[in-house]
Parts: sequence; C-alpha cells; structure tokens
Amino acid sequence: QSHLVESGGGLVQPGGSLRLSCAASGFFLDYSNIGWFRQAPGKEREGVSCIASSGVLTNYADSVKGRFTISKDNAKNTVYLQMNFLKPEDTALYRCARLVACLRAPTDWVATGNYWGQGTQVTVSS
Repeated sequence: QSHLVESGGGLVQPGGSLRLSCAASGFFLDYSNIGWFRQAPGKEREGVSCIASSGVLTNYADSVKGRFTISKDNAKNTVYLQMNFLKPEDTALYRCARLVACLRAPTDWVATGNYWGQGTQVTVSS
C-alpha cells in the first residue's frame, strides 16, 4: 500500500532549526510532486512548500520564503524540509502529501489520491 511517513519534528527554541523528512513507500518520488502542509490548532491547513517530480521546481508560502528549503533524494525516496530561523508562529502539525502539481500559489495545491502522511509536530517555544 502506498503511503507517506513524516518525521523530524520536535520542540525547538525560536531561531532554531529542524529538518523534516517525508518518506514514500509504495511509489516513487521520481514521478511525484510532493507538498508540505501545516495546521495549527484552531487554524486552517496551509501549504508551506512543494517540489515537482523533477526536483528542480520548488515553491514556497510567503511566510516561509528565505527560511525553509525543500529538497528530495530519489535514491532514498524521501523529501526533506529544512526549516531555519523558526518562529513561534511556525508551530503546527506538518504533513506531506502527493500533489497533482507544484503550482506557484499554495492555495492551488491539490492533493491526489490518499497519500497524506500522519504528520509530525513542530513546536517553537522558549
């Protein structure tokens, strides 16, 4: 069965860094567009970053541009989200999903199939 598994979350102080991983099983990331989303309590889910199957095209939400970097390792069938200069407002449950396309606007990202991971919690607090 195809699925995604996130890991790498945790508690970090403001200004700190974390690297999240999104490991795919049952399908190959070489042919998949992957997006990272987050949802904080009481807030709607928002797109954070996506990477196209080529690994060349990437897009970011304005709130994370310059701080987060998405990448993929096809050999490990894993997508990464390097998060630097973390802020308290980055606190959320982060999930990855397979996308129809990695479009410029996060609001246009559409998940395909049922490839959502369970998520990994990121908490930024002093």
